[in-house]
Amino acid sequence: MNRPDSIIFDLDGTMWDTRDDVAEIWNEVFVKYGFEASLTGEIVASYMGLPYNEAMEQMLGHIPEEIRIKMMDECASVETQKIDERNGGKIFPNVKETLDELVKDYRLFIVSNCQKGYIEAFLRINRLEEYFEDTENAENTGLQKGENNKLVIERNNLKNPVYVGDTKGDARSAEFVRIPFVYAEYGFDTVEKYDAKIADFSELLKLDMFN
Repeated sequence: MNRPDSIIFDLDGTMWDTRDDVAEIWNEVFVKYGFEASLTGEIVASYMGLPYNEAMEQMLGHIPEEIRIKMMDECASVETQKIDERNGGKIFPNVKETLDELVKDYRLFIVSNCQKGYIEAFLRINRLEEYFEDTENAENTGLQKGENNKLVIERNNLKNPVYVGDTKGDARSAEFVRIPFVYAEYGFDTVEKYDAKIADFSELLKLDMFN
């Protein structure tokens, strides 16, 4: 394996945890539309990693599409706004300290199956704008994560990137562009196929591929 020149990160479950905030915000929208406020952080985590429309279809596939789309759009816009207003979400331990070291030797990026503004909220709240050269999200392109990885790789002329994430979808997105996958096993999903794994974000600094 060639030594990486860059690292592409997933967001939810890898660097940030907004499960409880999202559950509370989505419940407010659900109640507005006459549905029970039954979401918990654990339930939300089971959908994280999916594009917004897929998550809503799985969650609310039993209701008319027109209403589901309205709820999806409102959840997406209100979620980002309220998380930003509340300085919500919990950054995982050792993320900033580890990024401080990684940015000295690697170009850093984020690709997430989130809505517009969500990555920017994460960066603002945690004061991490300076660390990442480029980001991409599913709403912006309408593409799957693997295809968004490809976009970021091509437009930034990356030669040997690595993808770091916590879900099976993240693993597939790395496989799609044939790059190594580092599994963040402290995240929201169980993944069996990976090139390396970490139990804490700081363990990135100890991986053989980065040394």
